Amino acid sequence: MTKVHFVGAGPGDPELITFKGYQLLQAADIVIYAGSLVNPELLSYCSKDCKILNSASMNLTEIIDEMEQGVRANKEVVRLQTGDFSIYGSIREQIEELKKRSIDFTCTPGVSSFLGAASSLGVEYTVPEISQSVIITRMAGRTPVPEKESLRSFAQHQTSMVIFLSIQGIGQVVEELVAGGYQLTTPVAVIYKATWPEEKKIVSTLENITEKIAEADITKTALIMVGEFLGDEFNYSKLYDANFKHEYRNVISNE
Repeated sequence: MTKVHFVGAGPGDPELITFKGYQLLQAADIVIYAGSLVNPELLSYCSKDCKILNSASMNLTEIIDEMEQGVRANKEVVRLQTGDFSIYGSIREQIEELKKRSIDFTCTPGVSSFLGAASSLGVEYTVPEISQSVIITRMAGRTPVPEKESLRSFAQHQTSMVIFLSIQGIGQVVEELVAGGYQLTTPVAVIYKATWPEEKKIVSTLENITEKIAEADITKTALIMVGEFLGDEFNYSKLYDANFKHEYRNVISNE
């Protein structure tokens, strides 16, 4: 019996899928893709005989039923999900249902949109002595967030933060971040559809970002990036410091 292959589609640019993911799409007999988020250009990698299903209108049982029918018919099934499925990908529930039906699966990671967004801006989340940690989170909405993981509580750490699925509540996001400790002058960037042709980048501060987002009419499919890693202050790392000795390099003497 064949397997179900979970594949991260990448952030949007069809060339940012991994080579392994590309090969799996080429070999697929059935592809079930997240139609509301995955760039349809990726489907051009599939064979002309491939059965393609958009999961946007399907529920979990319908998705798993299609997977099971495919593998029972000895067909290769690809579940194509946006970015990397390990972040807000709802992969756990699909895997648990496959296990109940004794269906084998593989997982091929993808490039997450928070990485694509950083590349689009040309920034590093972990700037030496400024921030060495990244918090990936979301604001509570129709899907709740544990109380101990509130934006306000995370803001106390003053580290780099990437907020998914929250642009529709940007005003509330700003309120929570400021209440948690971020200054109004803290740099913030909003990236709409990172790496897509229609990508938009707005860089501002917590004080002004809500107004700018309203002017740009961005209401979905955007990441919020917050922290001093976006600012002008930075420090060089020790990694390439001529005076920093490590296993592969001795200190250069000036004598």
